[in-house]
Amino acid sequence: IMHVIPISCLTDNYAYIINDDVSKKVGVVDPSEASPIISYLKKQNLKLDYILNTHHHYDHIGGNIELKKLYNAKVIGFVGDKHRIPGIDITLEDNVKWIFGKSSVKILHIPGHTLGHICFFFENEKIAFTGDTLFSLGCGRIFEGDHQQMLTSLNKMKKLPKNTKIYCGHEYSYKNAEFCMKYDNDNIDLKKKFEKIKQLRSNNLPTLPTTLEEELKSNIFLRCNQNDLKVKLNMKNQEDYKVFRKVRDLKDSF
Repeated sequence: IMHVIPISCLTDNYAYIINDDVSKKVGVVDPSEASPIISYLKKQNLKLDYILNTHHHYDHIGGNIELKKLYNAKVIGFVGDKHRIPGIDITLEDNVKWIFGKSSVKILHIPGHTLGHICFFFENEKIAFTGDTLFSLGCGRIFEGDHQQMLTSLNKMKKLPKNTKIYCGHEYSYKNAEFCMKYDNDNIDLKKKFEKIKQLRSNNLPTLPTTLEEELKSNIFLRCNQNDLKVKLNMKNQEDYKVFRKVRDLKDSF
């Protein structure tokens, strides 16, 4: 069994410790800082084998070097970012399979937020680490890529199995829900999801993982191809790309 443990870092980041019961392999995804990771590993008496980075931003790689030194862990990242990911040992390309313990991990290149952003998709477990590309009820800001790249990347994510668990890089769900509600307020699935998020956050619990199925129904950024949303935005018959661009611009100024 694969255990995924969210570790709160910085103000609203999550790193994820992945612990495979069978192979006893332990990894961490996007450690922005080392100390909370070390303290969890110590408590559980675990050693770290791998550091997986979705992209090069500091709040996803800040703990790399310290963790690598302490545990002699291997750093994994996208081949195109090898000059930007500190301590990188294993470089992976789009669509390749990488093996973590007994698990097959498919690498999906999903540029937009950054040019070298990837998703780690654990195929048998149906678990995806989406970094800052797909959030619960949101998508990442476009820093290095363009809107077309981000839309293409999100469409790639939409093709994963519906029951995929989505683990993203930040606790943004509440604010994202408020934005979705502003423009998609009669969406029954969204309303239900917002209630669940309110409940979790009022108890200071993570809103993650979400599932792809929930996101397809409630995440406005995944609904830019849906006619009902186009009508709500006064963009009936407009191309999906134009709708996406409009929604992303609205969110940037929200």
